[in-house]
Amino acid sequence: MQAVILAAGRSSRFWPLNKKHKSLISILGRPLIFYTIESLRKSGVKDIIIVQGPKKDIQAALKEFNLKVRYVTQNKPLGTGDALWRARNFIRDPFVLIGAHKIDGENYLGRLLEKFKKNKGKIVFLASKTDRPWEFGILDFKESGKILRVVENPKKGREPSKIKTNEVYLIPPNFLNYCKKVPLTEDSLIKAFNLFIKKEGAKAVVLKEETISLKYPWETLKALNFLLKSKHLKRKILSKSLGKNVILEGKVYIGKNVQIRENTVIKGPCYIGDNCQIGSNNLVRGSVNLEKGVVTGSFAEIKNSLFQENSHIHSGYFGNLILGRNCRFGAGFISANRRLDREEIKSMVKGKKIGTGLTYFGGVIGDNSYFGIRVSLMPGVLVGSGCKIGPNSLILENIPDKTTFYNKFYKG
Repeated sequence: MQAVILAAGRSSRFWPLNKKHKSLISILGRPLIFYTIESLRKSGVKDIIIVQGPKKDIQAALKEFNLKVRYVTQNKPLGTGDALWRARNFIRDPFVLIGAHKIDGENYLGRLLEKFKKNKGKIVFLASKTDRPWEFGILDFKESGKILRVVENPKKGREPSKIKTNEVYLIPPNFLNYCKKVPLTEDSLIKAFNLFIKKEGAKAVVLKEETISLKYPWETLKALNFLLKSKHLKRKILSKSLGKNVILEGKVYIGKNVQIRENTVIKGPCYIGDNCQIGSNNLVRGSVNLEKGVVTGSFAEIKNSLFQENSHIHSGYFGNLILGRNCRFGAGFISANRRLDREEIKSMVKGKKIGTGLTYFGGVIGDNSYFGIRVSLMPGVLVGSGCKIGPNSLILENIPDKTTFYNKFYKG
């Protein structure tokens, strides 16, 4: 059994966290793709091929972990069909085709392998029910349950079912013969699937719950919650620099050379990476992950948030928020993480308003953005990388990359 991990896409809907591949978001000190590889190995899949983009940032990020994997480069973003085709010279056995961010494989890979063994020669799809079938590849079934085809992004009201594919497939090696027969387009993988299904057949493992997906940036919060509540997080205190009256509750990991000043309360699950500095009178609660080099000032409250490395904040409220790398915040920052009417929070993605499925969501901020004092961010707003936000600004709408924003006018 082999695995092909797809890690070469542009991830345009993942803005503003797409300066690197989305599977390189760090949680618990490791990129997400690390956990995908771990889940494959624990399921008995040892021969792993990673298809990465021309930057080769996946290979660079995984170098320190000394993993025995092979790399293939997709130089142009020509779709998942082309990405798989790049790996064809390494494929000799049945293989798992999986997205690089599928960190929860331990929950379903065993069931997928069992189904494949009982149905040799057929593709096995991992699937689950969705309320937004027009956004995914949807399985078309006969009344008998036989799979007829996959329909990519069907129009609203014309979807053949509400069962979506989940970017995890178990595929026999002769599938590559069908890949040869379809033209190279963005949807060539789906076309090859449908050609194979017509001739050879397919099965599905339909889960009751959805798997981890990273189509949109806010879905990183689900990945955060999953990993902080998994066995990957262990209670461990590696630093002795804890001030007076510091309280640690629950499963809390504190890395090397971390300083936590007096009167701070940390309620797990929580991960604090090496070389972080936590100010006095802080409250850290819910699922919180602070990567290495994060600094907080006095009187900061952080709730259910993910900070990438070397971001610095002062006082304020950081609720259900995702921060990129090397961000800076003046005192008094507030992220509003709930609507007044308590309804679902929506975000603008590529010019369209998308429901997040969340009623708590503070927003997402890209790398290297700077904020003046007393800035307020409304729920679900996305701020790009390299932005400068002036003092007393109220951010009601998305801010593009490399924008200077003061109150209600732009200077960029």
